[in-house]
Amino acid sequence: MSALTGPLIDPLRLHALLAGAHPPLVADCRFALADPAAGEAAYRAAHIPGAVYLHLERDLSAPVAATGGRHPLPSPEAFGRTMRRIGLDAGRLLVACDDSRGAFAARLWWLARYFGHERVCVLDGGVTAWTRAGLALDAAIPAPAPGDFEPRPRAAMRIDYEELAPRVAAGTLALVDSREPRRYAGLEEPIDPVAGHVPGALNRPWAGATHEANGCFLDAAAQAERWRGVDAQQLVVYCGSGVTACVNLLSLELAGIRGARLYPGSWSDWCSRPGATVARGA
Repeated sequence: MSALTGPLIDPLRLHALLAGAHPPLVADCRFALADPAAGEAAYRAAHIPGAVYLHLERDLSAPVAATGGRHPLPSPEAFGRTMRRIGLDAGRLLVACDDSRGAFAARLWWLARYFGHERVCVLDGGVTAWTRAGLALDAAIPAPAPGDFEPRPRAAMRIDYEELAPRVAAGTLALVDSREPRRYAGLEEPIDPVAGHVPGALNRPWAGATHEANGCFLDAAAQAERWRGVDAQQLVVYCGSGVTACVNLLSLELAGIRGARLYPGSWSDWCSRPGATVARGA
């Protein structure tokens, strides 16, 4: 069984494990919000050998409803079916990758853990780091044998609007907004119908967890510095739709800060609720 020592794996280590007796399952999560077909097209053109593809909206989200945001969490049944389809067994290491500084790979990392699969990590630097390391890509589409994964949701890892709203009003949470500063401040909102943020939230943009130049995650000390001044108790993280917030949750894990919860519906859910208060400004 391949070793797992943290939430990240580097390309050379992954390459060595793929050549071993118990290779991990690599899930390519490349996606583009502006072009939902682009990630799968890139995967079909070239991907890490043996990798399967998971689409953010088909595989890692539930259908959009009146509430719940733009990327609702998949049901346990749906996520279980997807994981068995791609060949995930209970003890197998799952490695998520993308080419977007972990934005979509971290979603799978969080989902797998939420549904009870602890043996999961993110390829640091993604597909770009793999090729930068001189490792080859492949265009062959695998046909994995079905896995035996069974979901076991961990409700303590999430918080939904019904619990969140009264606690926001009471000021009993440490709330972090993971979006870009201009969206947080309500100066622009290119996706959702209302601009602004949840009252009381601090802004920690998700992209700050990685190096802009190569997409790799900052080291543990730098991650801890990102969270200096944030109360780690009763910590809730959100973004636009519960996707890039997972990068901040991975950042917290790297910093050794555990127990933070995800608001899955995030701003797209909050701003759809009649009567939900909206804050603006820095």
